Amino acid sequence: MKAPLSLGFFGLFGRSPVLREFDTALRSVDLHPKLVPEAIKLTAMKMLMEQTGRDDPGVAAMRSAAEIIAYCIIGADAFAGTNTVRLADDIEQRIDAALATGTNLDAKLVLLALHARVIQQSVVDHFKLEVVSD
Repeated sequence: MKAPLSLGFFGLFGRSPVLREFDTALRSVDLHPKLVPEAIKLTAMKMLMEQTGRDDPGVAAMRSAAEIIAYCIIGADAFAGTNTVRLADDIEQRIDAALATGTNLDAKLVLLALHARVIQQSVVDHFKLEVVSD
């Protein structure tokens, strides 16, 4: 049985351990979790659980997802300024690779940020992203 990603019932039960770990991963890349909408965190955790096939995707997987989300939300310059230029370059390479395939988790996380409209315009411009509706 899958562990629930609960947000608590009227705050009585608190957040699930997995979401608390993801908040920690976001903080590790200097993005305060309150700046990330809960829907994005829940969706990202669901994606990670599906990809890993585990109720707890693990610290490394959460950190990797947090890096992509943080880069998209705060943009390249702010990300490089609060982390390192090398990490920002690594994230850009991951996004380039993700956009080339379009099907991996990194691509889905970028798409999530784009559709949720939390992505920095500089990231949209740099990678030439666009939302195409039918």
